[in-house]
Amino acid sequence: MEKQEFKIAIDAPREKVWKVLWADDTYRAWTAPFSEGSHAITDWKKGSKVLFLDGRGMGMVSTIDETIPNQYISFQHLGVVKNGVEDTDSEEVKQWAGAHENYTLNEDNGRTELVVDMDINDAFKDYFSATFPKALQMVKELAES
Repeated sequence: MEKQEFKIAIDAPREKVWKVLWADDTYRAWTAPFSEGSHAITDWKKGSKVLFLDGRGMGMVSTIDETIPNQYISFQHLGVVKNGVEDTDSEEVKQWAGAHENYTLNEDNGRTELVVDMDINDAFKDYFSATFPKALQMVKELAES
């Protein structure tokens, strides 16, 4: 696995960017490039479980390792959800379980730099390289509107 980083500058305060990232309606909008119907089931608190699901209920099970509201959140990915069943033990999952996905918001004079860094295995590198910039552009548009 290797670290991959994505950045975007947004003309909005980080509190607004944070809200766009994690409020249900805007989360669904900016994550649509990954999969139509994407949503998250969680309370967004440190130590809590997160189900990142698509419109068919398939996705990932993760935990929130750290959260500093309006500044930073770190997810640790533990497994997948298939047909409503969480899998954290299969050989496929063990190849990437423990991977982190981190969101850092740095503000300077009302402008926010959103930095996403994540552990990615080779099989998904091209997918995220193509899709994450589209998703971050959606975050930018939502936060600046």
